[in-house]
Amino acid sequence: MFTALAVAREAQDRTGLAIRNVIRQLRPLRSATIAVNGVVQAFPPAIGPEQQEILDGLRNGRDPGVPG
Repeated sequence: MFTALAVAREAQDRTGLAIRNVIRQLRPLRSATIAVNGVVQAFPPAIGPEQQEILDGLRNGRDPGVPG
């Protein structure tokens, strides 16, 4: 439980968004890997600009000098 709280707080700090908003925006992202007749095809998620901004924030953190 403590780890989940720590991860949620870090996500909020890095994105400047409430964890509920982060989850709501990223939940629809799905990828798929399909194998047909020995051929494997991977389909990455379609990531919109809003979701990409959140993912970038999670990866890099946000600039504290820039309003969220």
